[in-house]
Amino acid sequence: METRAYLGGCLCGNIRFKATGTPGNPHTCSCENCQRHSGAQTLCWVEFPRDVVEWTGEGGMPAVYRSSDYSSRSFCPKCGSTLGAVDDEPVIALVTGSFDEQDVEELRPLSHSFEDVHPSWWKIPAAS
Repeated sequence: METRAYLGGCLCGNIRFKATGTPGNPHTCSCENCQRHSGAQTLCWVEFPRDVVEWTGEGGMPAVYRSSDYSSRSFCPKCGSTLGAVDDEPVIALVTGSFDEQDVEELRPLSHSFEDVHPSWWKIPAAS
């Protein structure tokens, strides 16, 4: 069986990545760090073991900002695009909006972290 490669990168193309294998823990998060990092009410994430993520663009590895006791947020130093988080554990979490191919079932979030802190208006009402 062929190992799937997931490609993506930042808005300007300076930072590019290739992640191989199966993404883990596909979820959304509405914590304050995610909101501040992205400027959005929530972010969609998937995780890969650090050793299967290659930084392939001209810019190499993204810039990082230490955001917690266990993780650093990653971003492009040229265009500022949010790319994900580099955890102290051997995990790299990538935001799904940075992937080249968006309509991939493995990227679909299966849970929502910090759902209790998103604004009450965040959920779109069902059509009547």
